[in-house]
This record gives sequence, C-alpha cells and structure tokens, in this order.
Amino acid sequence: MKAKSNNNLPLSGIRVADLTWWQAGPQATVLLAGLGAEVIRVESRQRPDIMRRVSTHFREDDPATLNYSPHFYSLNYNKKSLSLNLTRPGSAGIARELVKISDIVVENFAGGVMERLGLGYAALKEVNPGIIMLSVTGMGQTGPEKHYLSYAQTMHAFTGLTSITGYAGGPPRSVGAFWGDHVSAYSASFAVLAALHHRRRTGEGQYIDLSMSEAVISTIPEVFLAYEMKGEVSKPRGNRDELMAPHGCYRCKGEDCWAAIAVRNDMEWQAFGRAAGSPAWAGKRKFARAADRLRYQDELDTFIESWTRDRTAREVVEALQSEGIPSGTSSDLDGLIADPQLRQRGFFIRRRHPKGGYGLQLRAPWKLSDYPHPYQPPPDLGQHSRYVICELLGRTEEEFRKLIDAKVIY
Repeated sequence: MKAKSNNNLPLSGIRVADLTWWQAGPQATVLLAGLGAEVIRVESRQRPDIMRRVSTHFREDDPATLNYSPHFYSLNYNKKSLSLNLTRPGSAGIARELVKISDIVVENFAGGVMERLGLGYAALKEVNPGIIMLSVTGMGQTGPEKHYLSYAQTMHAFTGLTSITGYAGGPPRSVGAFWGDHVSAYSASFAVLAALHHRRRTGEGQYIDLSMSEAVISTIPEVFLAYEMKGEVSKPRGNRDELMAPHGCYRCKGEDCWAAIAVRNDMEWQAFGRAAGSPAWAGKRKFARAADRLRYQDELDTFIESWTRDRTAREVVEALQSEGIPSGTSSDLDGLIADPQLRQRGFFIRRRHPKGGYGLQLRAPWKLSDYPHPYQPPPDLGQHSRYVICELLGRTEEEFRKLIDAKVIY
C-alpha cells in the first residue's frame, strides 16, 4: 500500500519504517518527514526511547509522561507512532509486514541487534526486494570493532576531532554538542535520497551501512591532507588559523560579549584599518604582511582587543562587514533566538505543544521555493497503532485487540 499523502513535497508517497532511538537515527528520519515522507516510528513502552524520558515531567510510575519530553518533540514531529513490542512473539512478523509496504527502513541499534530480531537486511529483502535499509552504528557493520557501543563523545575522541580542539598546549577537548550524531543524521538522509534516486532508475533497493566515526572524520579532511602532504600532525591552536591573522574571538563591550574576526589577506588588513578608524598600530610595517601578522599575533591581538572592547559585538561586526571582512557575533541562545536574520527567515518556529505550553521548533536548514515547511505535532507513544495495524496491514479490530492483550502492541 502506497503511503498516503496530503502534500506535494518531494518525498510525498514514500513511507519510512523508523526503528530508531536516541539522536542520530531520529534526526535523520525527521529530515525525511520534513520532505514529505510518511514516517512511522516503531517504539514500545517495554523500552521507551531515552529521549521520551529526558523531561522534568517524566515519572516512572506514569506512562503518560512519556509524551511530554521537549527532546523527543524536537526530533519526532511530522511522524506517526506504532507501539510494537519487538520482544514479544509475533512482533517481528508485524514489523516485516510494515516493511513490505514501506520504501525505507532506518535503524540505529548496536550491530547485530536487527539480525537477532529477525529483521536484518537479508530477511527484509526477502519480504520487499526493493527496500532501502539504512543502519547507523558507531563503527559500521564490518571490522574488528563493529560491535563497539558508541556515543557522541566517544566518536569525537576516536575520530581525532578532540585532538585538534582546544588551546595550544592544553588537553584534548570535545565539542559542546552531539556533533557526531548531527553529522551522521545529515549524512544518512543524503545517502537515503541517493538510494531512492538509484531505485527509481533501476528498481533496485540498497543496504546503507553508515559509520558515525567515518561521518565525523569526513568533516575534517584538511587534517589528513596536512599529514599526507606535509607530514604534519595537527594540534589544537585555539581560535587561530594556519594562514590567516588576525583570526580569533575578541572581547567586546558588555558582560561576556565577543566578536569573531577573520582577516584573509593583506587587502583585508588594510580594510580592517579603515573600519577601526585607522589607528596607528594598524599601519605598522610589522603587520603589513600576513606572514608577519602570524609571527606577531600575540601583540596584534592585544591591539585589536583595545579597539573591540570599547564597542558592542554588533558594532564591531557591522563596521567590519561594511568593509567586506568576515566577522560575526559570538552568540548565546538568547542572542540567536533574537537575531534579526534568523527571525526574518523564520528559522525558529514557536509551536504549541499538544500537551500544553509552547516550544521552539527549528526549521530544516533549507527552504524549498515551492513547498511550505510541514508540521504535525510529535506523536504520543502508540498514537497511530490502530491506523498501522488495521488500515495499513488490514487486521480486524478483534485482531488488534488481541495484539494489545498479548502486549505485542504495547
């Protein structure tokens, strides 16, 4: 049965069986949902997604509180929910029935879990030869470390990202967000779209083995080029750059206010001097060439901060941007939400949560000229179980009730 659709979005008519949890998997499928796919989230109260439990409202003794989490909300709007307990006899058969009428299956369990459930790619391909299956794991499905359990911070360390993050001479530092999950989610959605294009041309499905570690490594190719071409092992250097100076984050007027500045060449340095009001230090011969500015960065940064600290970050940025110099405010969350650029583009959307109150939804980072950004509230756990079992799979109401009594639907 083809996916129902009330939109003309690019993935209208595509159905995704979403067997994901935590961050990377759900973020990949919410992107597909935003492009119009019907995404059916397969989950259960037997083992609720940790994101449903990360909430001040959650209580172990009240299953209803699984529907209040803002973390789950941010990753699962535009989806449907089937509460299928995959630990119960007969549940894998229902999952295979769903796969039979789906186009894509996405999972991000540890390696081997899907095979133990009877839902590995070989089994699903027998049910649906054209199925596209995406597996997201920390290390990939092959190799001596394929069974390693992974988390964003461990991916940052393993991939070398932490070895180039931080200040010169200091210890390795991780980035301040789930970078590995986010990068993997966008990589995953791209791979799925490529597989869909391939299937439309050839009729063939695909198995996509996505390694989070390889996704992260792919974002720092310059580190490996430096090693290959010059034999250099990159080290942390704070906010500084190998070729550009000044290049850093400079204190501005106000409490904990900063502006990031990057001067790419000597012409921009001359423009910097004009933006700063042509102070004597900006005209010093020792700063005229990039190689010399790199040599005297400590002294140069002191002069630059003598100018920035008497101005707000916005004043600094506007002065430099008017001369064509890359610069930007170092924003906190309040600053981002109030930023006129993001507000004008409608990136933050304030939505009313069906359980009460309002929350911010982040629009996808693209804007399609002919399509609005779709929105349906995140589903309650099991909200669409009857729709999936009875309407899509053709079971009777009596059969549906029996599945509930057997805690297959749970």
